Amino acid sequence: MTVSFVPPSESSLRDALVGLFPNAGSLDQAIASLLNAGLTSDASSAILDGAEVDLQRQSRCGFPEVIFGEGKPTKMIVRILKAQQQAGQDSLVTRIRPDQAKTVQAEFEHTIRNDTARTIRLHQSVETTTFRGGPVFVVTAGSCDRNVAEEAMETLRWMRIECELIQDVGVAGPQRLQRHLSRLRTAAAIVCVAGMEAALPSVIGGYVPCPVIGVPTSVGYGASLNGITAMLAMLTCCASNVVSVNIDAGFKGGYAAGLIASRMLPR
Repeated sequence: MTVSFVPPSESSLRDALVGLFPNAGSLDQAIASLLNAGLTSDASSAILDGAEVDLQRQSRCGFPEVIFGEGKPTKMIVRILKAQQQAGQDSLVTRIRPDQAKTVQAEFEHTIRNDTARTIRLHQSVETTTFRGGPVFVVTAGSCDRNVAEEAMETLRWMRIECELIQDVGVAGPQRLQRHLSRLRTAAAIVCVAGMEAALPSVIGGYVPCPVIGVPTSVGYGASLNGITAMLAMLTCCASNVVSVNIDAGFKGGYAAGLIASRMLPR
């Protein structure tokens, strides 16, 4: 592996400047200015056999590159993680097999593995958690949607967004949703995970003043068409605050909600 020049990470800049900028807003502005003033470079990447790791992604987009594990050799995943860790970045791998996750755990300390979500996370600091925004609620219509919802939750945790999972409150028993509405109205964003006819995002959208990101799942009998029916239902939803991502795309739903939450001003 050849690793080119690695610029200071956001976390290392934060540690160095926190004493000079006690105000959180001023500190964030100073870090952003430094990152955009040439401390990063087009050459800031890790060149691997078969992959080029984008170590600038965090400075450009707010969060590091995420590793899609499906189809990647285990050794490549480990090499990418080592490059990110060397650069001082938090890491997230999605769609990782249990045997691959076991290998990663043997290589790194403080891994956080979730077999239901098929993810593994590595953080630069695990002692304390400073939330970058929230809350975001991940809501499932049924218990069969749990694995997709867990992928969204792990994504939000990696982004350090305050989040909570609410399960099995679909429209087959609409009374179950009622007791959660007061909390849902405090959300910065909501990720709604639903299969079959995917009616739940429409219902939630009519109750809350925030974006609702629908994640259609491939759960359901024949006419559900492996999630296509759910996706079309979310795309044609009449609730103005509902949008949709791809089928079973828990990561994409969680990431979009995390971006929204991380950019909201504190109340």
